[in-house]
Formats: sequence, C-alpha cells, structure tokens
Amino acid sequence: MRKIIAASIAAGSFTILADRSYAADRDAGAQLAAMCASCHRLDVGNGGIPTILGMSPEMLTRAMLAYRSRERPSHIMRAIALSLSDEEIATVARYLAALNRQVRP
Repeated sequence: MRKIIAASIAAGSFTILADRSYAADRDAGAQLAAMCASCHRLDVGNGGIPTILGMSPEMLTRAMLAYRSRERPSHIMRAIALSLSDEEIATVARYLAALNRQVRP
C-alpha cells in the first residue's frame, strides 16, 4: 500500500512540475512572440508580411538559424535571430506552433 501511495505522490509531483514547466515555457514564448507580432500578424491576417503561423517548430527554428547564419538574406530577421539564443528561438517556435492550433481549429 505504501508503494502505491508513494508512486501516486511521485506521479502527481511530476505532473505539477511538468505543468509549471509548460506554463513557464508558454509565458516566455508569448513574451518573445510579441516581438514577432510587430511585423508578422499573429491573427492570421494578411498584412503583406508572410505569416509565421502554421510553421512547425522545426521549420521556424531552421529559418531563424538560417537568418542568423546569413543563409537566408534579411537584415531585420538576422538582427532578430542574433538577439535570441538557440533556446529562445526554440521556445518561440513551440509557442507559435501551439498558438496556430488555437487560431486555426
């Protein structure tokens, strides 16, 4: 019986920690995405600048790293990519992918 209780407590603790980690990642992603929203509309509207909603986290991460390395040309995007760490790029990419699922059912 004690093993079951201990396992339940451990599973509950893991769930709480995972939820907190997800919430922190989501909050950081939202803060970083605010920088993106100034040019790329995040409401699926067409403002002339391509939307970044709908891109997978892997695709957006590769694009940002390509801007950083000058593989893709854009002075603005290069400056933004250089201002972000690899982890921040991954965080905002995950956030935008999750946001896309909320905007586009």
